Amino acid sequence: MAKDSYLVGLIGSGIGPSLSPALHEREADRQGLRYVYRLIDIDALGVPPEAVGDLLRAAQDLGFDGLNITHPCKQHVMGHLDALAPQAEALGAVNTVVFDDGRTTGHNTDVTGFAASFARGLPDAPLERIVQLGAGGAGAAVAHAALNLGAGRVTVVDAVPDRAAGLAASLNRHFGNGRAGHAAADRLPGLLRAADGVIHATPTGMAAHPGLPLPAELLHRGLWVAEVVYRPLETGLLRAARALGCTTLDGGGMAVFQAADAFRLFTGREPDAARMLADITDLAGAVGAPK
Repeated sequence: MAKDSYLVGLIGSGIGPSLSPALHEREADRQGLRYVYRLIDIDALGVPPEAVGDLLRAAQDLGFDGLNITHPCKQHVMGHLDALAPQAEALGAVNTVVFDDGRTTGHNTDVTGFAASFARGLPDAPLERIVQLGAGGAGAAVAHAALNLGAGRVTVVDAVPDRAAGLAASLNRHFGNGRAGHAAADRLPGLLRAADGVIHATPTGMAAHPGLPLPAELLHRGLWVAEVVYRPLETGLLRAARALGCTTLDGGGMAVFQAADAFRLFTGREPDAARMLADITDLAGAVGAPK
């Protein structure tokens, strides 16, 4: 007999503004489920990202059915799991953990979430040359998504150069030599002049991390700009890009589609992504459409 009651949560830093609880709980209500989604904020607990293993075990002991994992824990959690889904293993990052019969399995729904949002919101965007800012857990996911969508080459720039180099090497192993590169931030002016689009995959622009991830004067009208941050939906980067006439994609669609995929993993039930897109429109404003 299928379950009709679920306890899930989110582990991360500065997650108070997250819309994940509302997205999951609203869809569960429509499906007649008792579904509680808790926030487990490492900042409020005063613990470092490395404590994610202890939090994982505590949630398992308390009867949770699963957890979402966000910045800065998506890579730290990997060493504490019994199994990894192939995509999470390929990425080296986990954003969803399912508890089942005492075992923990890590998944990554960020890849499919970003791909679905991009295909919906920027269906005709040129993909030959992409510059990506950020090489963390979200960065790995969206780079994989971009290359799966047919990007010619993704050049990764990160504040930690070794992390950008590591992600580029991993992408080339997975997709073939020459599909990815890495560069220092001082090469951004030249890279952006020749690029078709920019993907932003760092925490900059979140409510807890305001600001721009690059100098606004480096943007130009010929670029499309895709954002991973969704709270707020209009980040400083998107505002600057729109002012220049760039086509943009906010992070709301990715948030919805990755949540829908996680809901399916937690419950075994099929979510209605269209209803969830309407939910996030209600919760935070229109999402997922080019502007």
